[in-house]
Amino acid sequence: MFSSKKRLDRAYKNAKIIDFDNSSKFILFSDCHRGDNSFADDFANNRNIYFHALKYYFSEGFQYFELGDGDELWENLSFTSILHAHKNVYILMKQFHDVNKLHMIWGNHDMVYRDPKYVKKHLTSYFDPKTGKDEDLFRGIAYHEAIVLKHCETNQEVFLTHGHQADWWNYTFWRWSRFMVRVLWKPLNVMGIADPTSPAKNYKELIKVERRTKKWIAENNNLITIIGHTHRPRFPEPGDIAFFNDGSCVHPRSITGIEIENGKISLIKWQIATKENGTLQIVRVLLEGPLKLSDYITD
Repeated sequence: MFSSKKRLDRAYKNAKIIDFDNSSKFILFSDCHRGDNSFADDFANNRNIYFHALKYYFSEGFQYFELGDGDELWENLSFTSILHAHKNVYILMKQFHDVNKLHMIWGNHDMVYRDPKYVKKHLTSYFDPKTGKDEDLFRGIAYHEAIVLKHCETNQEVFLTHGHQADWWNYTFWRWSRFMVRVLWKPLNVMGIADPTSPAKNYKELIKVERRTKKWIAENNNLITIIGHTHRPRFPEPGDIAFFNDGSCVHPRSITGIEIENGKISLIKWQIATKENGTLQIVRVLLEGPLKLSDYITD
C-alpha cells in the first residue's frame, strides 16, 4: 500500500495545473485502446460511436482530456499502424490540439509516452502518401502522468490520472506486462481468453486498485479523483469518498465518459439506438448527475 500511496502522491505533486471556472466545458475519456483494426483491436467496434461523440464535443466547444491507455502500445509495436487504422480519429483529435483543447495523460498501455523524446519522434508528424511529405499531427504535444483542474473562484481541485499508480504490477513492471501481452495474451485474446493481470478483466485485481485509490483519496481530504484503468464507471454521491471512474471506450456497443460543465459533473454514455423506422442513430445517454462539484467540498 505504501508504494501505491507514494506513486499517487508523486503524481499529484508533479501534476500539470489547469485553471477552470463554471464556464469551462470538459469531456473525459480513457482506455480507448486504439489498435490496428485487427481482430484484437477492442476499439474498432466502437470507433464510429467515439468519432461521432468527439465531433459533438468539438462543435460544442469542449476541451478533451484523455486519461491514459488511449493508444494500445502493448499489443502493437508502433503508433504508425494505429494511425493508419484510425486516421480520421487522429485528424479530429488534431483539431482539438490545434486550438489548445487536447490534454493527454499516459497510462500503462501507452507508458512509452512518458518519454518526451518518444512523443516528439512519433507524434509530431506523419507521412501522407497523398501529398508525399510529412504533415503535422500533434506538434508540441506533452503527455502528463496527472492533471489537476483548479477552480479559479473556489480553489477546489479535481485530480485526473490513469489510476495504475494503485496497481504495482502494471506500473512498476509494465515492460514485463507488455511482453506477456504481445507474446501470449494478444493471440489468446482473439480466442476470447482474457489477460488475468488486467484489472479490467480480473475482478479481484479491480477491487484492490479501487480500495487503494479510495484510501488515498480519504487521506487527502476527499480530493475529487477521476481515473480510468479498471474500465468500471464510478460516480459517488456527495458525502461518499469522491472516487470517480470514467469507464472506457471498449465496453460492448458503447463508450462512457465524464463531462464537467457549468461547474457540474456527469457520467454519460454514447451508444447506438434504433429509431422506430428501423434506422440507427448514435445517442448520448445521461447515466449519473449532473451534480455540483462544490457539493463534494469537504470542510
